[in-house]
Amino acid sequence: MSVLAYIESSQGKIKKNAFEIVSYSSALAKKLNVDCNILTFNTNNNSELKKYGADKIIKISNTELDNFDARITANVTSQVAKSINANCVVLSSSVNSRYMAPLLAVELDAGYLSNVVELPSNLNPFTVKRTSFTNKAFCDSTINSNVKLIGLSSNAYGIKENEGKGLEEDFNPILLDKNISVKSTEKVSGKISIADADIVVSGGRGLKGPENWSLIEDLAETLGAATACSKPVSDMGWRPHSEHVGQTGKPVATNLYIAIGISGAIQHLAGINSSKIKVVINNDPEAPFFKAADYGVVGDAFQVVPILNEKLKAFKAQNS
Repeated sequence: MSVLAYIESSQGKIKKNAFEIVSYSSALAKKLNVDCNILTFNTNNNSELKKYGADKIIKISNTELDNFDARITANVTSQVAKSINANCVVLSSSVNSRYMAPLLAVELDAGYLSNVVELPSNLNPFTVKRTSFTNKAFCDSTINSNVKLIGLSSNAYGIKENEGKGLEEDFNPILLDKNISVKSTEKVSGKISIADADIVVSGGRGLKGPENWSLIEDLAETLGAATACSKPVSDMGWRPHSEHVGQTGKPVATNLYIAIGISGAIQHLAGINSSKIKVVINNDPEAPFFKAADYGVVGDAFQVVPILNEKLKAFKAQNS
C-alpha cells in the first residue's frame, strides 16, 4: 500500500503546483502510514521534491511523452500505480489533470473526488472536504473504492517542507498507440503563466481598448504577476483566449487577484472565487465585483492604477 502523486512538468521543468501536491501527498502518506511516491515525466532535476516529502521519485524518461496525451498519460500512471500497489493517487486541479482523471479512475477502478481542500478527516470511510457549487460551499465526501483518486484544489493545502527519503527509480512503461498527432506547438516565453502565478492582474472592457493594456502589463511586471482578462475582452480579440479567466475560461486560485475594469459577471466570479484575496478597481460602485471582493477601489482605472504602480515600485525599492 502506498500513495502516488502525479507531477506535472513543462520542457523538463517541474511546475510550481507540484510542490503543493507533494506536500499534501506526504502528509497523506504519513496519515496512512505508507510511503509517498512521486511520478515524474521527462524532468531534469527532481532534487527539490525530496524537500517536500518525496520518499521515492519514479522517473519516466521517454520523449514520446513530451506532448501531453490524457489517454496515454492516464494509462502510464495506472501502470505505475499498480506496480507499487498505490491505494491513493493524488493529482492537481490543472486542466490536464482534470482531463485525465476520469480516464485514470476507469483504469484503476477508483473513486474520484475533485476540488479537495484538506487531508481526510476520517479513513474509514475515507472522507475528505471539498468545495462545491462553484466554490460557494464545502461538503464532506466519501470514497468507498479500494483505490482513491484525489484532485487537490489549487492553493488549498499550501507548500510545506517535510524532508523525505528522496530515493530515485526509473520506470519503463508500455505505451499505447497514439491517436493524436501534434503538428506544432507555440509557447509564450518571458511571461508568468496563469497556472503558476501567485498573483494575477486581470483587465476588462473598462480599459476601453487593447491599446491601453500596458496599464495591466506594467502593474503585473511590478508585482511579478501573470496577466489575464475577462471573456468579453478575449471575445473582442483584445487579448488571446489563453488569458481568459473565469468559469468558461481558466479557473484561478491565486493568493491575490486584481480585477481592473471588470464588472463581475457571475461566470467570471465563479472562476476566480477560490483566490484568497480579491481586489477590484472600477468606476461603477454598483459593479457586482464589489460584493465578492475583499478590497475595492471606486475610481477611474486610468488614474488609480498608475498611482498604485508608482507606490508599489517605491515600496519595493525601499525594501530591496
